Amino acid sequence: MATPVLIIGKSGSGKSTSLRNCQNEHWNLIRVLNKPLPFKGKIDGWFTDDYQQVMKCLIASKAESIVIDDAGYLITNHFMKGHASAGKGNAVFALYNDIGDYFWNLIQFIVTKVPQNKIVYLMMHEEKDDSGEVKPKTIGKLLDEKVCIEGMFTIVLRCIEESGKHLFVTQSSQGAVSKSPIGMFDSLTIDNDLAEVDKVIRDYYELGGTDNAETK
Repeated sequence: MATPVLIIGKSGSGKSTSLRNCQNEHWNLIRVLNKPLPFKGKIDGWFTDDYQQVMKCLIASKAESIVIDDAGYLITNHFMKGHASAGKGNAVFALYNDIGDYFWNLIQFIVTKVPQNKIVYLMMHEEKDDSGEVKPKTIGKLLDEKVCIEGMFTIVLRCIEESGKHLFVTQSSQGAVSKSPIGMFDSLTIDNDLAEVDKVIRDYYELGGTDNAETK
């Protein structure tokens, strides 16, 4: 099984910026939104918001680590493409069921079909629920009740900005769902360098892999 990792944060909090040291053959990027990266350079990969294509890219990738950037827009785009024709009542309920099923199936595909030595990072925006807890942004309470997204991940990192620095939060803090295994990270906050995070995760789970911090 591959290792799925969830990364959440506000827009501009440093999610995509954390990829700045991932510009080498050990990384692929699946962009759900066709927007430029917030730094110079590039990461090889694909642009698609189609679940089946995303799954094909995950299997086709030769890289050890794969990022699905703006993964939350798989949910948003699915909703925006289908809500106008869904009508009302049971049809709307069915649309939300489909949205939940598709995203759940993607995570299950990562866990069961993507090779064991690979790590797949899903980046999503965050939001506060009715109780004030910070969680991955979805659409509607029905989806949240159907699929507890953060519950499908052992590692959830939250991007924040603190004193002008972009950081990852590694454990639950300030009502957020951040979490990681015991002893994986040395502190509550770390630099938001995904290449360094990748090395830590690979060492912890003994996944092997090359020094991903080396850029082209």
